Amino acid sequence: MPGETWVLYLLLLLGLGLGTQQTLPPPCESKIYCHGELLHHIQMAKLYPDDKEFVDMPMSRAPEQVLQSFNELANTHDYNIPRERLLDFVKTNFQPKGQELEAWNPADWKDSPHILQNILDPKLRAWAGQMHQLWKNLGKKIKPEVGAKPERFSLIYSKHPFIVPGGRFVEFYYWDSYWIVEGLLLSEMSETVKGMLQNFLDLVQTYGHIPNGARVYYLQRSQPPLLSLMMNSYLTHTQDMAFLRNNIETLAMELDFWAKNRSVSVSSGGENYVLNRYSVPYGGPRPESYSKDVELANMVPEEQREMLWAELKAGAESGWDFSSRWFLGGKNPNSLSSIRTSKLVPVDLNAFLCQAEGLMSDFYSRLGNEAQAAKYRALRAQRMAAMQAILWDEKKGAWFDYDLEKKEKNPEFYPTNLTPLWASCFSDETVADKALKYLEDSQILTYKFGIPSSLRNTGQQWDFPNAWAPLQDLVIRGLAKSPSPQTQEVAFQLAQNWIQTNYEVYSRTSAMYEKYDITNGQPGGGGEYEVQDGFGWTNGVVMMLLNHYGDRLRSGS
Repeated sequence: MPGETWVLYLLLLLGLGLGTQQTLPPPCESKIYCHGELLHHIQMAKLYPDDKEFVDMPMSRAPEQVLQSFNELANTHDYNIPRERLLDFVKTNFQPKGQELEAWNPADWKDSPHILQNILDPKLRAWAGQMHQLWKNLGKKIKPEVGAKPERFSLIYSKHPFIVPGGRFVEFYYWDSYWIVEGLLLSEMSETVKGMLQNFLDLVQTYGHIPNGARVYYLQRSQPPLLSLMMNSYLTHTQDMAFLRNNIETLAMELDFWAKNRSVSVSSGGENYVLNRYSVPYGGPRPESYSKDVELANMVPEEQREMLWAELKAGAESGWDFSSRWFLGGKNPNSLSSIRTSKLVPVDLNAFLCQAEGLMSDFYSRLGNEAQAAKYRALRAQRMAAMQAILWDEKKGAWFDYDLEKKEKNPEFYPTNLTPLWASCFSDETVADKALKYLEDSQILTYKFGIPSSLRNTGQQWDFPNAWAPLQDLVIRGLAKSPSPQTQEVAFQLAQNWIQTNYEVYSRTSAMYEKYDITNGQPGGGGEYEVQDGFGWTNGVVMMLLNHYGDRLRSGS
C-alpha cells in the first residue's frame, strides 16, 4: 500500500473501533481493478451503464503495459481525457467481460431426479423439471489462462466448475451458493457440489477467508458465513467423511476469521458478551459500484467519506446491499448516506455463527476429536446466552439487531429477526409460537406474494416491497420446526404463497428472478442495478419447498 493509503487505513481502524487482534484480509492491490487513477477515470466517465462491466473485463496484455499506456494517455490530455479516447483505450487494452469463462454442462446432471416424483401437481412437477434444467444454463468453468496469468484478470481462478447466480453475476458468490447447493443436492448433483465446496475451501487456504464473490475486488469483505452448513448438507447426502476429515481444519480457519476480525463486546446487566457484526476496515469506493459510491460520498463532508465507503462495504458483506436496516445515522434516515452497518449486531450473522459452531462440534465428534467438539459446544453455548441477553425480546417474541451506539435493539421488522429459529439456536420450545404471534402482530401474514424484506420503502432493493428467496426460507423453515400444528400450517401457507408467486411469473416470462415485488407478484426492482434473472438461489429455494411440501403445494389458488 502507498503511505497515504496506510494512514487512511489506520485512521479507519481507529474510527471503526477495531482492535489490534484483527487478522485482516488482504487488500486488493490491483491498480486497475481495485483503486488508482485508471479505475477512477474510467468509472467516473461512466462508459458503461453498470460499473461492474469494466472491472470484470480481462486485460489484453500485462498490467504494467496497460498502466504505462494509461499514464501516457493521461499525460497527453493533462488528466482531462476525452470520453471517446477512454473508450478506445479500454477497447485496445481489455477484452469483453466473460471471456475468461466458458459454459459448462455438469457431468452429474441427469434427466429425472427423484424429487420430481414427490410433486403431485403436474404443472409444478413440470416446472421443477425446468428448474432442474436451469443448472446447465448457470454452469461455468474458468479457462486455464486465468490460472496461468492471474494478474490479467479480476476473476479469481478456481479449479472446479461451479453454478453462478445468473444475470450480471457470472462468478460465484458466498451466501448465494448455500441455497444453490441445496437445490443441486435435490437434483442429485453431489459431485458438482463437492467441486464448489473445494473452491471455497481453497479460497480459505489462500486468503484466510471467503470473499464476497470470486473477484479480486471482493477480497476486502466476506459474506454471511454458511460454509459449514454447505458441508453439512453435502455430508447428509453423501456421507463423505473422508472429505470432511481432510478439510475440517479449513472449516475451523474460516470461523476463526469471523472470531478474530468481526467480534464485538456488548454489555448487559453487568455482564459482557461477545457477538459478531459485519465490519470492513477498508475505505475507498467499491470498484464494481465506483461512480455511485463517489457520487454518494459527495453528499457528506470530506472527512466522513472514507468511513462511508467502509460502511457500504460492510453492507455488501452482510448480503443486504442495501437496506434501511443499516441506516442509522445522518439527517435523512431513508438515505444510503446514513448507512452505519458496523454499528449493529445483526441477528442473522450471529444465528449463522451459532449454527456453524454447533455443526463444528458435531463434525469433530464424528471424527473422534472430543476436545475440539467440546470447544465448539462451549462457543455455541456462550453465543446462545449472548443472543438471549442482547438480541431476544420476550415481549415481542423475536430477536432484534442491536444498535451499539444507542445501546438498544432496533425494533423494525426484518425476516432475519427469526433466523435463530431456522438455525436451531434457541432453548425455549415455545419460541416458534411466539414468533408466529410476532408475525401476526407485524401484519406480515397479510402479504400474499411473499414476506417483505422490511416494512420501509426506501428504493433500496433489500427493503419493501421486495421479497427475496433466502429470507422466505429463513422464516418458513424456522416456523416449520415448531411442534405446533398451527405454526406448521402457517409455514406451509407461506411456502404456498412463494411458490405461486414464482410459478406465475415463470409462466409469463420463462425466467426466475433474484427478487419479487410482494405488492403485485412481479419481478422486484430498486437498488443499484436492474432486476436479474437466472437465478441460482431462487431456484434452490423453490426446489427445497417443492421437496418438502410437494404432496400439498398447488400451482393455482
